[in-house]
Amino acid sequence: MAEEGVKLLGFWASPYVLRVRWALELKGVEYEYMEEDLMSGKKSSLLLQCNPVYKKVPVLVHNGNPVPESLVILEYIDETWKHNPLLPEDPYERAQLRFWAKFADEKGFPAVLKTFSSEGEEQEKNAKDAREYLKILDGAVGDRKRSQIGFMGVAVACVAHWANITGEIIGIKILDEEETPSLVTLFEDVLESAPLLKECTPEKSKLLELNTQFRMMLLAKP
Repeated sequence: MAEEGVKLLGFWASPYVLRVRWALELKGVEYEYMEEDLMSGKKSSLLLQCNPVYKKVPVLVHNGNPVPESLVILEYIDETWKHNPLLPEDPYERAQLRFWAKFADEKGFPAVLKTFSSEGEEQEKNAKDAREYLKILDGAVGDRKRSQIGFMGVAVACVAHWANITGEIIGIKILDEEETPSLVTLFEDVLESAPLLKECTPEKSKLLELNTQFRMMLLAKP
């Protein structure tokens, strides 16, 4: 049974939603998950009410108070349920982790998305940009790998997984063992360190199928 007043509005294939689900699972917080049918183009009245600015998932609702944006939600979860902390106590290291998570969202993931939604020479350029950003991110991840899953693993692993899936769909390696060794294995490393997360993690085959269809839709648009 969900903890009183905890709901999560999400879409099963979203990496941003997955990182929030992982955080809740690692904290042992029981919650009600509410799936949004985003592929139909329809958004629920609850989503529009809870996130009227961006109208996107994920949104965490705690005691009736909505909290949008996945990185903001991660920090809210960590501050509200203080056991099994995601962020370290040291203020400098906390700031560093926030910086790299923001870098992943503002540089790494958008570059992967551009690669995913383009073709030909444009795609080759976008893939090169994505590799450069992810190589930088890989250095930060490699310096902070540890057995206990924390903020970095939760925030970045889902982005790395989406980059791997994108590479399989378009036939271009975005991550590889030589340039980005830490990111290549980060997603599986997290699941191996915390097997309880596997239950809320979408099957790779289903993600490949959905995103292949989604890419065809994007490329078909004039």
